[in-house]
Parts: sequence; structure tokens; C-alpha cells
Amino acid sequence: MLTITDLSLQRGGIWLLDSVSLTVQSGQRVAIVGANGAGKSSLFQLLLGELSPEQGSASLPGGCRIAQMAQEVAATSRSARDFVLDGDLDLRRLEGELQQAEARGDDNAVAHIHGELDVHEAWSAARRAESLLRGLGFQDGDADRPVSAFSGGWRIRLNLAQALMRPSDLLLLDEPTNHLDLDACLWLENWLRRYEGTLLFISHDRDFMDRVATHVVHFDRRKLELYTGNYSAFESQRSERLAQQQAGFERQQARIAEIQRFIDRFKAQATKARQAQSRVKSLERMEKIAPAHIDSPFSFEFPVADKVSSPLLSIRHGRAGHGETVILEGINLSLLPGSRIGLLGPNGAGKSTLMDALLGQGEQGATSTLISGERTCGENLAIGYFAQHQLESLDLAASPFLHLQRLSPRASEQSVRNFLGGFDFHGDEALSPIRTFSGGEKARVALAVIAWQKPNLLLLDEPTNHLDLEMRQALTMALQNFEGAIVVVSHDRHLLRNTVDEFWLVNDGRVAEYQGDLEDYERWLADRRKDDSEAPKRQSVGAMNSEGGATVSESDVGESAEDRKARKRAEAALRQKLSPFRKRQTALEKQMESLHETLTSLESELADPGLYSDGSKSRLKELMGKQAEAKGQLEDTEAEWLDVSETVETMEAELTI
Repeated sequence: MLTITDLSLQRGGIWLLDSVSLTVQSGQRVAIVGANGAGKSSLFQLLLGELSPEQGSASLPGGCRIAQMAQEVAATSRSARDFVLDGDLDLRRLEGELQQAEARGDDNAVAHIHGELDVHEAWSAARRAESLLRGLGFQDGDADRPVSAFSGGWRIRLNLAQALMRPSDLLLLDEPTNHLDLDACLWLENWLRRYEGTLLFISHDRDFMDRVATHVVHFDRRKLELYTGNYSAFESQRSERLAQQQAGFERQQARIAEIQRFIDRFKAQATKARQAQSRVKSLERMEKIAPAHIDSPFSFEFPVADKVSSPLLSIRHGRAGHGETVILEGINLSLLPGSRIGLLGPNGAGKSTLMDALLGQGEQGATSTLISGERTCGENLAIGYFAQHQLESLDLAASPFLHLQRLSPRASEQSVRNFLGGFDFHGDEALSPIRTFSGGEKARVALAVIAWQKPNLLLLDEPTNHLDLEMRQALTMALQNFEGAIVVVSHDRHLLRNTVDEFWLVNDGRVAEYQGDLEDYERWLADRRKDDSEAPKRQSVGAMNSEGGATVSESDVGESAEDRKARKRAEAALRQKLSPFRKRQTALEKQMESLHETLTSLESELADPGLYSDGSKSRLKELMGKQAEAKGQLEDTEAEWLDVSETVETMEAELTI
């Protein structure tokens, strides 16, 4: 499909690629990764004919249809539906020709064009466009709204829908998950896994790449390295390569030791909930891939406030919304030091409304969305708030250094510079006005400002937008080590798995603790929405993946109605069979929590020095006997939990998501 031969490329006098060669086969889904500025977007421009190489070539098959995702869209009065349909250039061409033929009264031409439109499946085009809009989170009725009525983030989604609407043999997507929520990310994954052409996409979302990519191309020191497998496979293979190099060995070991401290810290809480178990597995895996990130320019932390209250923040009998419109009611929650909450919920359910209610009246200049109820702040509450609109409040004429100096005029220049260095602002860059900074650089400034103020409660709304992989990794590490409370909304599942201990589900006007993990949530979403995720059937003819056929999500593709009913019945039967195992799993988790509480209480009593006097021997013996019994019960319960969990995972793997 794509052949790059002895290619060298430069931009602005900086060499991006030097004598590289690469072959991408038809049907492969290739994630493009590398540091910001390495040349990923320039490669796309080269393939689109917008750049010329200094030497070598990049060739595609004759007649190759390319679809790309534009990064900007001008305000227009065209409806969202028409804007998406504009992506199908052949459809629009045929519609124009039909209009002209009808104006001429050329019946033969009209009949011929109608035949072409039928082959083009024009009759289903509007439905397919609306399906794309629904999948990307647009509400019913949005299809008729003008493009100009949507915010910048939603216009980016329209660009993505337009690219998916275009019949193509090669699809180029640059950061497609930016400005998407988790629900839309999951939908897009399914769509792309069913795409029949060749996909090249730039992404900093490792879970998205794990689910979509069949190969990874890494921009590394002006070379292109092709890896087989998804992003996790790339990390492992790169780690192995780097581990074989003696240079950098000490840095590798220091990084591994740092991650091991996180693993040891959180493993102590491993049995408290199912999602905690999932998190420990992710943490253990991080040790294996640590060497893949030894070159990261980022290393920072969120220092916690000197004083902490408990609870930090609580809301009782809360009703939240905008104006007189109530979006959430019955809000009763408390945030304690160490709380680590991830918010889940469908698009528009009220996650941002809840974050605004937590932020409160006057906090960081926000307008409270709490219509009624009691919001109580701890005496020493210090909130650090991050959302995309916070970037707009940065002083564009000020440097990163000046932003921090204004907060702490007495801080030494060296201490401010050292702090900014952890966010990769060094030398003159730390003193440069942020007006010319990229979105990712401005996000780093905003995070640095938050960290500098030593909050004890972090409210983070999509903090990874615009951040590259290494900065996301550094942010994850910093949040793991943060001793305060965290509430986060994010479509980055890697960040969620590795930083939160529990989930709250925002849905149907309520906020409630969610007992499952992210995989359960994905199944919940799949059950509640209609099957809008199937890609348009008409794509490149005869395209196959590198293994010669479909790789994933094969159900529903080309199925007859009877086959689909049979498969649904089989899945329902499997879910019914799975139900008692899930219930037993939940019961065992509660039992383990109870036993942990019992052991904590016993250990507290056993810590009393007076218990070890001659007159308390019988009580000491009794407590030690109870302790041994509780430990034995906990070991047995944990063993059964592991067996049941393994059964659940095996059965869940058989279900079609």
C-alpha cells in the first residue's frame, strides 16, 4: 500500500527523516508515535502531496483514495449532516451532475446518474452520516444545527465524522481522540477495527492504540522503526532493545526502582476492590516497559498542601445544573484525603456539571452549578483545577517563569527554573511568552501552575488532551504519588486504571458509586446503546488486513438477521451463566474488605503495650487466636476470589463487545 524508499525530509532547516525506508501493507492499522516535533504530521503532509522530500520517495498505488481528518473547520451555516455528507466527494459530484441533467431535461443522463447513485448507495447516505454523528456523541437534532453553532471541540468531531464518511483506501487521522469523551473513543475504536482500508493514525492514547493498531511506526532519531503488534507490544519490544544496550543501564534501573515503589505502595490495597486488582496488574506491567521511557524529558510531582482537612469537601442533598435546569439531584458525597475518584457516564450525563459543583462558587473564578443543597469545605481545602478552558485564562504575554513568579514573588529564580525543568521548560523557553506555544505546551504550563500551588484536592477534566505519550506517562506517575484527593474525568483509560481507586457513575440525573471496572463499563455502554458502530459497508474493494482477513469485531459484519438473533441468544445465555460468578466475586470482595477491617482492629488492640503484662496473657492469647483465624479466612477467601475472577475473565472474553 505505502512504500517509502531512502527518504529524507526537513522542515525549517531541521532534519526530520534521514534516508529512511518503510513498507506498509494493505489493511494494516499503523499507529505513528514519537516525540512532539519529530515529524509525524509532516509525514502526513508528505503523503498528501503538501510537502516534497529532499531525497527519496513515498509511493502509493495508482487511484488510491485518501481520506484525512482536518484539524480546523471554519464556521459555516451548513448543517452538521450536510457537512459530514460533504466528505463523500463522489456523492456530491453525482448530485451536482443530476441537478444539471434535470435542468437540461436530459432523461437519459438522469437515468444513468440515478443508476450510479444507486450503486453508490446514496439512499442510505444521510442515515450513515447521522449514525456517525450519534457515534461521536452528537445528540438527536444536532444533525440539523449549523456548524457555526458548535464549539471548537465539537467542530473537530465533525471533521472526524466527515473523514469517516469519505470512501477511502487510505485513512489518515491525526490525534482523532482529542476532544472525544470515553464513550466516543470506544465507538471510534470499533469503527476503525472494522475499517477495510489501510489506516495510519497519530495518537498519544495508549489504550486506543492497543485496541486499534496492528503495527507501530516509531519516529526515533530521524529514523522510522516498524514494530509488529499494538502499543503494548511496541513498548515491550523497545524495552528489550534498550535493555540490551549498556548505555543508559543505570537510568533504566533507577526508573524501575521508582515504579516498584508505586507498586509496593498500592499493592497493600489490592484486595479492597476489583478495580484495585486490575490496577495492580497494570502497575506490575509498568515495570517491564519502564526502559521504553528512559528518554522522557518530564519528571515532576504534585506537592501536597502543608495542612489537610478531613473531609476535604462534602455535598449533601445537592441539586446541580444551569439556571433553573436541574441536571443532577440527590448528590451526597464526601471527599477524604487520599480519595481517588474517576467519573464515568455517557456524553451529556452531567460529569462536567458535577465537577463544577465540586469546584463551587468563586473557586478559580467559576460560577457554582449547585442549585440547592449544602457544600461544605474543609478549613484547609486547597483545590487545583484543570480543564481545557483553563488554558484560555493563561496570560499569553507572560512566560512560564512569570506565571509561577506571580504566585510566589519571594521564590528564588533557581527554584522556579528547577520546577519548570520537570515540565521540560528549560533555558530561554522558560522565559518566552506562551503566545506561540502549542496546545500541549500551554497544557504543561497550566499543570505546572496547579502543581506549584500545592493543592490537596485535584479536579481534572480531560487533563491529557494535547499531551504527548511521555508527558501522559509523567502525569500518571505524578498522580500516583500525589497524597491528596483526586477527581478525574478522562477518556485516557491508562490514566484512569493507574491513578484512581474507585469510579462514580453519572447517569440518569444521579451520581452513584460504580462497582465495576472499565471493562464492565464498556459492556454497560454496549448494552445501553443501539448498534451504531458498524462502519459503512462501502469502502475499498478487496482490501484485507495483513493476516488476510478481518481481525476483530467480526460479529454483525455480513450476518443475516437469523444469524444475528442466534448469536444474541448465545450471548444472553452466556451472560446468564456468568451472572452467579459475578455475584460471588462481589460477595468475596466484600468479605475480604470485612476481614481486612477485622485484622486492622485486632492489630490495633495488639499494639497496646499493656496487653503484654502478666495479667493480660489470656486476652493476648485470645486476640492472637482471632488474628490467626482471620488471616486464614482471608487467605482462603483470596484464593477463591482469584479462581472466581479467572472464571469471570475467561467467560467475559467469549462475549462480543
